[in-house]
Amino acid sequence: MKETILHVKGMVCGGCENRVKNALGEIEGVQKVEADFQTGIVKVLAKETVTKESMEETITDIGFDIVKEG
Repeated sequence: MKETILHVKGMVCGGCENRVKNALGEIEGVQKVEADFQTGIVKVLAKETVTKESMEETITDIGFDIVKEG
């Protein structure tokens, strides 16, 4: 298992957190998702086969943006 931390822009409430958690939870291999709308941080515990890109695409598909580091 590996932990991936994503910075998500656009989450403004607990409902947004749940949308992100539910969407990421649908990805095969994802074991656990934690989302915090106040910080915009989403932590995903998943199998090594789950790519960060697939997680980011899932989040953008439901209407949120990814904040790229750097």
